[in-house]
Amino acid sequence: MLACTSAAVLLLLGSAPPAAFAVDGTRTPASPSYTVSLTSNASGSTWTGHESVTFSNPSADPLNEVYLRLWDNYHGSCPSTPITVTNVTGGTPSPLSVNCTALKITLPAPLGQNQSTSIGFDLGIVVPSGADRFGRDGSYNFIGNALPVLAVRDGSGWHLDPYTNNGESFYQLISDYTVTLDHPSSLFVPATGTSVDTPGTSGRTVTKATAAKVREFAWAAGPFTKTTSTTSTGVTVNVYRVSSISSGSASSMMTTAKNSLVAHAGRFGAFPYGEVDVVLDNNFWFGGMEYPGFVLDVISSTALAHELAHQWWYGIVGDDEYNSPWLDESFADYATDLYNNISGTNCWNNVSWQSSAEKISNPMSYWDAHSSRYGTVVYSYGKCALHDLRRTIGTTAMQDLLKNYAASHWYGISTTAEFKAAAQAATSVNLSSFWTTHRIDG
Repeated sequence: MLACTSAAVLLLLGSAPPAAFAVDGTRTPASPSYTVSLTSNASGSTWTGHESVTFSNPSADPLNEVYLRLWDNYHGSCPSTPITVTNVTGGTPSPLSVNCTALKITLPAPLGQNQSTSIGFDLGIVVPSGADRFGRDGSYNFIGNALPVLAVRDGSGWHLDPYTNNGESFYQLISDYTVTLDHPSSLFVPATGTSVDTPGTSGRTVTKATAAKVREFAWAAGPFTKTTSTTSTGVTVNVYRVSSISSGSASSMMTTAKNSLVAHAGRFGAFPYGEVDVVLDNNFWFGGMEYPGFVLDVISSTALAHELAHQWWYGIVGDDEYNSPWLDESFADYATDLYNNISGTNCWNNVSWQSSAEKISNPMSYWDAHSSRYGTVVYSYGKCALHDLRRTIGTTAMQDLLKNYAASHWYGISTTAEFKAAAQAATSVNLSSFWTTHRIDG
């Protein structure tokens, strides 16, 4: 997101995870495949239906339970929530936790290594008022993070971090989605993945969106105006705009979308998906928000280039956005600078730390407590640090580093330690003092 401006897990769980977690850091549950079928009301602001997910356990540690993250329950008043899960099959649900954003489901038997199983449930979604990544602006609905998704267990245990409105909390493994959305024909429904429309019952359309190897799924619904074009590399770009945005502004953003997608692909690897939907509304309080193949944006070429850079840094190369937000925000801002031919010369001279605890690599728990500094440090100082890294190891080495790092983490997860190791391997310069000076720990 481009904003205008562990131990906690154990406390949330109330008990320590099995000791084997410290040895087996395998991320699980893996290979989730979500199948969703939802029907909307007349305005696209309420959706009801069913979701199921099949997953496997690659870990030597059995899975006794899984957790669903109901992220958008942050927007309600727990226990009165906009996302409701009922009639769970394939496991036994516990009461909601983490301010109603986590639902533990105990499996009927432990899931052993390389075994698979499924859970299912009925789902209700009520979009709240307000131009937000999950919100309603007049007749336009923006539906990000509304689908319940599996939490990740790794060497730190279950990741049950709280929602942050300041940035992102999301930590998802690559998944497949098949989502069927039954809605009034008067509404466009831009969505993650590739969509095919078929006639539904009288006055309704069924949009089936298919998305393979993505981290999450988002959509919108409203009487948008749509334009379509194609990049020079064959990616379809759809721009959807609310009525208050002019065709000229939409055309300018289409040009930015196409050019930046091609530029980012040249630097970080070919874009692996066939379609991108850009949804424009100047009433968003944030500059933009990224989802796989789907972005929300105000009219700002810089914001859009940033959100589309996230298709690589967060989407293709994933990270734990709550605990290491710099791994996607700093990288997306650096990519945006490169797209805009900004060299970042002397930008590190403007760095002024507020305290000894302030670091580029800090987690969202720190930034939520120091929210006025989040954009300055993670975005501005973070991209300046990457500019400095380029100057330290050389432009060609930096270009090769990012392209090779993306390739080696394609559809995987990046960590600070892995990036630092890759950077060190790319140069004969000892980078120890570089990380210390730039306050990048991990």
